[in-house]
Amino acid sequence: MKSVSRALVAGLLGGALALTTACSSSGKGGSSDGGKPAESKAAVSAAQISIEPKAGATDVKPQGALKVAVAGGKLSKVTVTDQAGKEVAGAISADGAGWVPAAGLAVSSQYKVSAQAADDKGVVATADSSFTTLTPAKTANPHDNVDDNGTYGVGMIISLSFGKDVKDKAAVEKGITFDISDGTVLKGHWFGSRRVDYRPEHFWKSGTKITVHYKLKSVEVAPDVYGGVDSDETFTIGRDKESTVDASTHQMTVEKDGKVVQTIPISTGASEPKSWNAYNGTMVIEAREGSAIMDSSTVPGLEGSPYKHPVPHSLRLTDSGTYVHGNNWSDASVFGHENVSHGCIGLQDAPGDQGGESTSAGKFYADSIIGDVVTVKNSVGEDVKPDNGLSGWNLDWKSW
Repeated sequence: MKSVSRALVAGLLGGALALTTACSSSGKGGSSDGGKPAESKAAVSAAQISIEPKAGATDVKPQGALKVAVAGGKLSKVTVTDQAGKEVAGAISADGAGWVPAAGLAVSSQYKVSAQAADDKGVVATADSSFTTLTPAKTANPHDNVDDNGTYGVGMIISLSFGKDVKDKAAVEKGITFDISDGTVLKGHWFGSRRVDYRPEHFWKSGTKITVHYKLKSVEVAPDVYGGVDSDETFTIGRDKESTVDASTHQMTVEKDGKVVQTIPISTGASEPKSWNAYNGTMVIEAREGSAIMDSSTVPGLEGSPYKHPVPHSLRLTDSGTYVHGNNWSDASVFGHENVSHGCIGLQDAPGDQGGESTSAGKFYADSIIGDVVTVKNSVGEDVKPDNGLSGWNLDWKSW
């Protein structure tokens, strides 16, 4: 038992000696670099990240310029934020080789990019960059016919006009969206390169609430020309008022919410000369102009004696000059019996530039809003063109 104890003590002492010797900085047992411990080097990732546009770039186009890619690895995270700290939506491709934003960027904005990728050994590489998008030198200056919080008739068509030709119509359409309370579907139709109109298949239902979202400020509508407008506008559809003019009987039937409420004797476009004919078709009140100056010189090819004078209770139906208006110069016997107008729909009115509030014309004007429907039938004239005012209802839905 005692011999075992001595052996154990000797072993412990020997271990202590060995430990002391191993920790010594002197003698032949030291490290080969003069006593300094060996340092391990960090592994370098084989993944190489590239970011376009290059760091510090300016005047960058907001569409198509931003791309993140990697060679020798796969992207694991990409974060892009604007100057307000809002993150830009985007997605890494299925193979992990690239990332692009989900939509175009904003003009006149600074962006920061941070990306991570890992090689096949899991070693991570990172890259950071920043750039600034361009400030447009030219904009298309679009404007529409809707007032925020306005109320319109069931025939209302949203018409957006541009000050410059639009080349990328698809990009413009993508930048216009709608929130509609009853789920009504709208379609857009282009009239040339500077105007797009939106309407549903059938007239609106009363009480419908519509919000139009324009996100066109950063949309390149033509080479180096941008939309210039980001705005939201909300409007409501009011009561349903639809009027039908029968040129052969010289009467206008007024319906409100599906019920006939009035039949008004009228005088519309004369049969001769041809330039005085009234258009056939569905038109929409596009402006309430009150006492408007009717000037024959503004109507190309209009026959007869020239004129220029104020006309009371004027409701514009077409861009070419068709109105429902007061007529205070014809004899009372004309209304309901003859068509003597220069293409317009005349209602009996009182003398004076403003007409009378209690006349047929005065009452009809007071009860009319932009978007109300006026349809003319049985005229000897031509059909109204769909782009003449808000007359797009004369184009069938398939063609629209």
